[in-house]
Parts: sequence; C-alpha cells; structure tokens
Amino acid sequence: MSNRRLCRTFQTAPAAVPKDDTAKYLRSGLEAEGFRAPDWLVPDVEDGTAPDMKDDGLENTIELVPRYDFAGEIWPRVEWGDENEASRERGREQIDRLVGEIGDDVDGVVVPKVGRLDDVERAAAVVADAEAEHGYADGSIGLSIIVETGRARSDLREIATFGADSRLTALVFGPVDYAADLGARDLGDGMPRWDGLLEALSNEASAAGLLSIGGPFDDLFTERAGLTYYNADGYADQVEHEARIGLDGSWSLYPKQTIQANTVHMPTAAELERDVHKIERFNEAKREGTGAVNIDGQMVDEATFKNFRNTVETVRAIDEGRPTQTEATYDDDLLERARSVDLVFR
Repeated sequence: MSNRRLCRTFQTAPAAVPKDDTAKYLRSGLEAEGFRAPDWLVPDVEDGTAPDMKDDGLENTIELVPRYDFAGEIWPRVEWGDENEASRERGREQIDRLVGEIGDDVDGVVVPKVGRLDDVERAAAVVADAEAEHGYADGSIGLSIIVETGRARSDLREIATFGADSRLTALVFGPVDYAADLGARDLGDGMPRWDGLLEALSNEASAAGLLSIGGPFDDLFTERAGLTYYNADGYADQVEHEARIGLDGSWSLYPKQTIQANTVHMPTAAELERDVHKIERFNEAKREGTGAVNIDGQMVDEATFKNFRNTVETVRAIDEGRPTQTEATYDDDLLERARSVDLVFR
C-alpha cells in the first residue's frame, strides 16, 4: 500500500451557476469517470460562483456530495480574506455548516486569500472549532490554503513550517489574485511563469511534508484562421513545467484539463518499465553482495534509487485510488511488478 497522497488534479467546480440545473458543473465533477475524474474535486463557493449564488452553491454542495461515492477527495473552497472581516465571517459560517452537515463526506476545506502566518493559524482555528462543535476528532478535517497575496508569499516558509505539525495539507498557488495584489499590469501577452514562487512553493511544501499545487490556466480556448478550439498545448506546457519543478499536481478548470493533468502527472509505461527494471536489477545485485551498482550504464546510489522509487510510489497511489487509469495505461505484467517490487533501499 502506498502512503503517498495523490493530488495530480485540483479541479474546481462552480457550486452554483445560472442555469436550470444550478449544480450542473458540480454534478459533472462528482460523476466523472476514467481520466476525467480528478483526484481532488473542489466545490467552489468562492470566486467560481457568482456573488448572488453563493448560498445556492453551499446548499448544492451539502445536498449533492453525500449522494455520490466519489473515489477521490472532496475539498470545498469557502470564502475568506485576511483583510476582509465580512468575507472571513462568511467563511466561518460555511466551514461550520460543511463540517456540521457533511463532515463525513469531505476531506477538508480550501481557504483562499490568506495573509501572513497568523491568518493561516486563524483559519486553522476555525476548522478546529467546527470539528469540536460537531463531535469530530482533532485533525479529522484538513485545511489547504491558496497562496495569492504578497503577505502569504512573504511568510511562505513560516506557513509551511506551521503546516508540518498541523492540519495543513496543501499549498495552492493563485496567480491572478497574486498579480493583482502586487500591483502587476496585464500587458496582453499572458501571465508570468512565476518560476521563483513555484520553486519556493515546491521546496517549502516538500520540506514540510505538504502537497504543492500549481495555479489555474484560464486561457481555455484559442483561435487560429477563424477557428476557435481548446487550448490543449498551452495547458500541457504549464502542467509539464509544474511537474518538472516538483509540484504534486495542477489546477484544473475543465474536464479536458483534468484528463491532461492526470496524464502528465502519471508516469508513462516506458518510464515505469525503466524504473521498475532498475529497482529489480539493483535489488538483485545487492542480494549478490555487490557494492556499487552499475545498471545500464548508470551508477545507482541512494539518491538515484529514490528517483526510481518516486515513479513506482506514484503509480501505486494512482492504482489504489484510480485503478481504471493504471489498468488502461500499463500492461498486466508491468503493473504487477510495480505493485510487488521491493522499494526499501538496502
């Protein structure tokens, strides 16, 4: 069994929209199957839901989530703002209702627009109070935060350090609000890549044992020669960049994005075969008493072994949570080898 927490896809779904079926997008996320199913579904009662429909969004979330046997994790996004007391009060009320009415069906809450460490501590205390009020054990309901203010960025290390010993689970990047908070201008050529911030997010989350999630890519469609089409290349470029710098997952706004993020953050069959083979060869050589191990021209030590192990542990986590995805990607023999290979470095 893998102890790796899976969040390749952080899919926000507006909890209420101005349609006959106000819960259309939330229902779609809950019913998704195969590679369209996110690891984390985030019913959104904050920015994704219009101001006059937030109450409807909360009601939809409370009504629908318990009806579905969703295989991933459920993390509603509530309202919050470290400099907005009215927004924080709405967040407190939303957290209390979510924990009180569907606490058994959610894994945690996502709190946006946090400020410095004291504000994150304040959000954690709200969740703790809701747990105590409704009879849940301490730590039953997790907390993930969206880093989208200069204040949160300035306290990122302190926030992550606090998270190592608290209910904090994930650090998520919110680039649009972050840019606005910095006073940045839109020059018409897209958002910055924020390489420094993303590297810090990945580093501090890893050091504290937290997950790190990239920000949304909202250029969903592009146009060329009079034809408008889904911007698959642009999103894939962002997700691949996030994967290369060690982010655990990517924000998804759309089912097609979920398919891509699930796929990019999942080892290919060739990658899995390569790393399972190297672990098997390493284990065989060590059983024979070999010291330094040369495998296919590569000297294998503990550091390289850990890289191979990361691949296998990721596949095991996906296999436990989304077996239809692993069965569709890997042949039976390779998948069985990945499930059974010894991952202990000796």
